[in-house]
Amino acid sequence: MSRHQSPEQVHSKLKHPVVDGDGHWLEFAPVFSEQMRKAGGDLAADGFLKALQSTTDALKMTQDERDIRRVAQPNFWNRQAENTLDRATAMMPKLLYERLDEIGTDFAVIYPTAGLRLPRIKDDATRRAVIRAYNIVSAEYFRPYSDRMTPAAIIPMHTPEEAIEELEFATSRLGSKVGMFGSGMSRPVQAAQTNDPESQRFTVWYDVLGIDSPYDYDAVWAKCTELGIAPTFHSSASGQGLRNSPSNFVYNHIGHFAAAGHAVAKGVFLGGVTRRFPKLNFAFLEGGVGWGCQLFGDLIEHWERRGAPALKRMDPDKLDRKLLLDLVEKHGYGDILGILKSRDGWPDPNAKSLTGNRAELDDFAACQITRKEDWVDLFAKPYYFGCEADDRMNATAFGKGNPFGSKLNAIYSSDIGHFDVIDFRDPLPEAYELVEDGHISEDDFRAFVFKNPVMLWGKQNPRFFEGTVVAKEAAAVLAAVQPAGSAD
Repeated sequence: MSRHQSPEQVHSKLKHPVVDGDGHWLEFAPVFSEQMRKAGGDLAADGFLKALQSTTDALKMTQDERDIRRVAQPNFWNRQAENTLDRATAMMPKLLYERLDEIGTDFAVIYPTAGLRLPRIKDDATRRAVIRAYNIVSAEYFRPYSDRMTPAAIIPMHTPEEAIEELEFATSRLGSKVGMFGSGMSRPVQAAQTNDPESQRFTVWYDVLGIDSPYDYDAVWAKCTELGIAPTFHSSASGQGLRNSPSNFVYNHIGHFAAAGHAVAKGVFLGGVTRRFPKLNFAFLEGGVGWGCQLFGDLIEHWERRGAPALKRMDPDKLDRKLLLDLVEKHGYGDILGILKSRDGWPDPNAKSLTGNRAELDDFAACQITRKEDWVDLFAKPYYFGCEADDRMNATAFGKGNPFGSKLNAIYSSDIGHFDVIDFRDPLPEAYELVEDGHISEDDFRAFVFKNPVMLWGKQNPRFFEGTVVAKEAAAVLAAVQPAGSAD
């Protein structure tokens, strides 16, 4: 697919920098694991390699073996081969740094590739050792290039204590400014547990942090606020539930980041987290913003029908039983009338008590919604959505169809380093095509590639961009929305 313009041509006409909210690098496992061994010992290095081995094992299986075990078809041939320069660029932070101008990026937040799976390691001791060593080694790789790149530290979320410990270490010891938080951790369904490891893979549920968790994560959100870290989620839903095809990777891949983001965004919102922590931003990466627009509307429509005011209208005591009996008799439904009379006019005499034995019936109670502005404050403002450059649905973030005329916080995410970026020079021109084709304005594009990423991290941590090549421009954005030096 030909580009309308080169990255240099697009960038030259912009009056603002470009901040990449989600690039990736490719950790070269044979070397990276040995660096981890030095940093965290054998448990860290061997645990890292074992986590990667699961994909290799699945690719070695026959189709029948994957069918029988219901193992999802993984991605294969998923690294650049023909474009050797880009392959090398993804492997070496120094080369990526040297090519940022060519790519059209002024500053980039770099997320893991192999590291994406590490929050899902089941064994507690192994997971903590692997993630600690990974964060140490990753920070060292990128430290010389901090004026234009910063790596995301992995924050495991199996327990609040584990998350807080890694948050404090990563920020105080490594200087980390970005946290990639785990979500959708598999937890055993106690009533369905077996001694068979194969069966145990399917007797799990997925923790979305905000509701129904065995843990209270408010201490984590408080620590994030204290440390100036915006939780960003880059979780997978591939291989789970309806994305578990043993034969078709594309079937498993399409929509899986969006599904994972949808789950945790919905849980955090309904759990009242954005109400209790109004200064905290959250980002959901690589799934686009289309699902965010739909979720925004879905939540509002469900509140209109299932929120406290609506539930009052649905209270069985509101039923006019005499009127119901009269209407049934008038229209000649004698069989229905006989049953209703035997129940004193109640269609369901047990309806009042059949509520799941819940103390609070309002699913939105934790959100404390009383006015339309609450929806903007609790959803549109604190939520950010990582969008790949060629996703046409990015325009929906800036459209007029969102509730209350709100624009959602879409952030430019190049996804360089991964198979779906054919050429590292493609993302910026592809993103700008929405302007060229009249789907978004120049101001919208500025928000997409600059203002929104600055707000996500800079509003959380006003010093985030200090010492970077975009420090002056980022400071101007932040000064327009908060007093200098304020974290509010």
